[in-house]
Amino acid sequence: MGSSNEKRGKGCWCWLFIILIAAAVVAAAVITIKNKNDKSHPKAPPVPGPPGAITQKYADALKAATQFFNVQKSGKLVNNKIPWRGDSALKDGSEEDVDMSKGMYDAGDNMKFNFPMAFTATVLSWTILEYGDQMDVVKQLEPAQDSLKWITDYLINSHPSENVLYIQVGDPEADHKCWQKPESMTEARPVTQVNTSSPGTEVAAETAAALASASLVFKKINSTYSDLLLKHAGQLFTFANTYRRSYSVSIPKVQTYYNSTGYGDELLWAASWLYHATEDMSYLKFVTGKDGKQFGNFGNPTWFSWDNKLAGAQVLLSRVNFFGQEERSNDEKLGLQMYRKTAEAVMCGLLPDSPSATSSRTDGGLIWVSEWNALQHPVAAAFLAIVYSDYMLTSQTASIYCSGKTYTAADLRNFAKSQVLSNCST
Repeated sequence: MGSSNEKRGKGCWCWLFIILIAAAVVAAAVITIKNKNDKSHPKAPPVPGPPGAITQKYADALKAATQFFNVQKSGKLVNNKIPWRGDSALKDGSEEDVDMSKGMYDAGDNMKFNFPMAFTATVLSWTILEYGDQMDVVKQLEPAQDSLKWITDYLINSHPSENVLYIQVGDPEADHKCWQKPESMTEARPVTQVNTSSPGTEVAAETAAALASASLVFKKINSTYSDLLLKHAGQLFTFANTYRRSYSVSIPKVQTYYNSTGYGDELLWAASWLYHATEDMSYLKFVTGKDGKQFGNFGNPTWFSWDNKLAGAQVLLSRVNFFGQEERSNDEKLGLQMYRKTAEAVMCGLLPDSPSATSSRTDGGLIWVSEWNALQHPVAAAFLAIVYSDYMLTSQTASIYCSGKTYTAADLRNFAKSQVLSNCST
C-alpha cells in the first residue's frame, strides 16, 4: 500500500466517510459487546455476539453518526427530527420529468453527487447486513434503514429507463460560490445524466452495487421494494458493462469534484453484490473470469474509498471463499482464492507489526493516506479489518500469515479499535 494517487476535489468535502465512521463505531462496539456465554475454541475464539453489555460511548457515537443523515436529507422531510431543517429542493429533476427531490446533500453545500452517495448507500447496507443486530440493541437500526431508503428511493428515481441514469443535481461552481441553507435555495438546479452516447460505467456500476446490497437489507421487511431495487440493479449493471467508458471522460466537468481513476473496480464490486443478492452464477463467473483477471489487481493491496472499491470487493468475495466453496467449479474456486489472498494482503498491510505493514500512518498509528478527507481511509480500513476478523472467527480460521509471521482475528480487531480511538483523539 503506497500513497494514494487519487485526484482530489477542489473545495468539496466528501460526506460519505461519515457512514464509514458509523461502520467503524459499530465495529468497535462489536469488540466490546460480549456474550457472557462465549466459550473458547481450541483453534480460534468465537465471534462476539449476540449483543450483551453496551459500551455507551460507542452507542452515543453511532447515534451521532446516524443522525448526520437526517441533517443531510433533501426533499419533503417526513418525521423530521432536526428542528432547524425543513423541506428543500422539492422541484429537483422536474425539468426532466423525474423526481430527484430526495437523496442527500454532499456536505455543507447543496450539491447531490450520485457517485459518492451511491457508495455511501452500499457501505451503509453492508454495515446493516453485518452488524444490524448490534445496531438494533442501541436503537439505531431503524434510523439507518430509513436513511438508506431515503437514498435508494432517490437512486431509483435517478434511473428512469434502462440506459439512462441521472448522476448529479446542481451546478457545483455556482453552488460553491453561494453557501446557504438548502431551504433558501433559489438558483437553477440543473441535472446531469449518463446514457449510451455519454456512458458512465463507474457511477452506473456503483449505483447497481448500492441497490443490490440494499435489496438484501429490505428482503425480509419489504420484499416488494427489495425486488424493485434488484430489478434496477440488474439493469444498471448491464448498462455499465455494455457501455464501458469512465464518466470522467464522458463528462469532464466531474473531474473537479469526484473524479474517477477507473471503472474496473466498480464493475467487480457491483457484480459481487449482485451475486450475493441473486446467487446468479453469471455474476460469480464475471468476477472470477476474464474480467476478474483484468481488473482484480490480485496480490496488490489498495485503499478502500469512494473511488476504489477493490479492497471492499476482495473482502466481500472472501466471504464466499470462507463459507460457500462446496459447489464451485475449480476456476471459480481459484478466482475466489485470489480475492481472499489479496484481501489477506490488505490485512497484512494494515497490521502495524506486520513485515508488510504500510508506512502510510502517523507516528501515533493512524492510517494517513492524504490530507484531503484524511479520515476516510483509516475508518474504511478499520471497517474492512473488523469484517474480515469476523469472517475468520465465524469460520474458525485461526490466523493469517504475513511474510512468515502469524496474526489472529484479535490482532485485526485491535487494529480496528486503534483507528477509532485515534480518530476520536485527532
